[in-house]
Amino acid sequence: MAILNRDALAIVMAGTTHVIDMGGKNAFIYYETDDRAHMLLPDGTRYHGVWTLLDDGYEVEWTDGPTGSWKLDHTPGAIDYVDATGAARGRISRIDFGDPQRLSA
Repeated sequence: MAILNRDALAIVMAGTTHVIDMGGKNAFIYYETDDRAHMLLPDGTRYHGVWTLLDDGYEVEWTDGPTGSWKLDHTPGAIDYVDATGAARGRISRIDFGDPQRLSA
């Protein structure tokens, strides 16, 4: 288990869309800027909100949605999203540059 730190997160987050495999269904999170994010869940729910880097993860506050703390856990060949309880909730299947899903629209 290697939790990505602030410097690594700054590289792989702002300006990218994370495609997250959640057990065979994909969620998409577009980190538009260093503080704005947009999410599309597998059930079609959309959220927009603000996020902040921490030393070993990030916090996000979705407008009209949940607030939470997350870490990205790197193992050889994989990066998992880990919630505040330490449970892996999804695996990054790819990282796209920009907003190909048009989540910010």
